Amino acid sequence: MVGKLKATSKLLGLAGAAMALTMVVGCASNQPDPAQEAVNAANRADQAASRGEAAASKASQAAAQAQAAASRVDQAASDAKAAADRADAIAQKTMSSAPKHHAARHKKAEASAAEASPAADSGAAPAAPAATP
Repeated sequence: MVGKLKATSKLLGLAGAAMALTMVVGCASNQPDPAQEAVNAANRADQAASRGEAAASKASQAAAQAQAAASRVDQAASDAKAAADRADAIAQKTMSSAPKHHAARHKKAEASAAEASPAADSGAAPAAPAATP
């Protein structure tokens, strides 16, 4: 542990000396130092990589959300189809039984009319309307 600490501090000291030297040489010549340019480029590349990772993470989350939404839409479509099938079955059942009930009502009405007509044919006078005061 102590050896690593000494090695790290020596590296930091050398890096600091190199930076100081490059600053002095860079200021004196007014030309950009290639080492500093390399460090700056490395920093920019690191920042770009971080932004790329963040964008990839956001894209992955958006894709997961889109898949979940598509799954919900599929489920809703399946539910709607099942409901439409049930409604169609009920409508078919209702339509197939409707004429029987409708015919029965007509038969009852015809039977009532037939009962009333023999009394009219027998010569009985219809009841007089009630007098209004």
